[in-house]
Amino acid sequence: MSIFPKNSVLVPIDFSDESIEAINVALEFVTNTSHLWVLHVLPRLNPVEPGVRWDTVDDPSRKQHVEKVFQEKFSGPQYKGINFSVAIGTPGPEILDYAQEKKVELIVIPSHGHTGIGRFLLGSVAERVVRYSHCPVLVLRQ
Repeated sequence: MSIFPKNSVLVPIDFSDESIEAINVALEFVTNTSHLWVLHVLPRLNPVEPGVRWDTVDDPSRKQHVEKVFQEKFSGPQYKGINFSVAIGTPGPEILDYAQEKKVELIVIPSHGHTGIGRFLLGSVAERVVRYSHCPVLVLRQ
């Protein structure tokens, strides 16, 4: 347990190894797993994608699939009680809005370490969250 326990901690995940480690780090900051919020952000569907045009893929089915994967991956007793949500949109703003809504006291986010042209083209979700967050942000470097 951390010497700085928090009542509400948010971990945005993309199911990478780094984001899974971020959940484990965040567990050290909470006294109870019910104080931990985990968020996955799906990109918006493009209306011209085949799955959308043929009505085989929609947002509710995508969310349901992600929730199932989360439950399978985090089925251990140490993860019991974690609050998991799926949002649809642009990761940076969705994470910040969710943090405001849940009144989180700390955001724990992994950084994938894109630099140079890769960061310029892809942008940095962690950087945006750090820049605009209403609360402290712990960035875990790769």
